[in-house]
Amino acid sequence: MSQTPLTKEGAERLRSELDRLKKKDRPAVIEAIAEARAHGDLKENAEYHAAREQQGFIEGRIQALEST
Repeated sequence: MSQTPLTKEGAERLRSELDRLKKKDRPAVIEAIAEARAHGDLKENAEYHAAREQQGFIEGRIQALEST
């Protein structure tokens, strides 16, 4: 697969997204998971499952951005 060159603006947007994911979104989802766990039974806890799904997306995106 060939790489498309990044503009300075495009690279800055990716750096900004990575920074937001690490400093804002990741801590927020970790907090949401902890809060959902406090509500009890995890098997039927939709908030917990949604937060875990969001965490998977965030971690995957961070990995993708760090590997480019």
